[in-house]
Amino acid sequence: QVQLVESGGGLVQAGGSLRLSCAASGRTFSINGMGWFRQAPGKEREFVSSIEWSGSTTESSDFAKGRFTISGDNAKTTVYLQMNSLKPEDTAVYYCAADVTPSRAPGRFLDDFDYWGQGTQVTVSS
Repeated sequence: QVQLVESGGGLVQAGGSLRLSCAASGRTFSINGMGWFRQAPGKEREFVSSIEWSGSTTESSDFAKGRFTISGDNAKTTVYLQMNSLKPEDTAVYYCAADVTPSRAPGRFLDDFDYWGQGTQVTVSS
């Protein structure tokens, strides 16, 4: 089992920045990679960014490229999402996810991840 706890959400004005954190506990040695998704009211949960621990390979959605940066700590138990130039349309609950399936790299789809955090609210005011 892996437990994930997000933090760092809040209210920010458009153009501002936030840094989200997600701390993993439990069987962290089994984590291949981690990712961030978000879900706005009335919308489906969508992929934001992911990082594969083995080669530190990252992948991001088009809306995140150039504004959001995913990174991890050396212990590979915490993943961060640095969000800059935030827009009102970035308002959503942001979820952290972990992939523990052997020989699988974290992808862009919900089914590519095995564990989820409870989410942290990000609100961007105009």
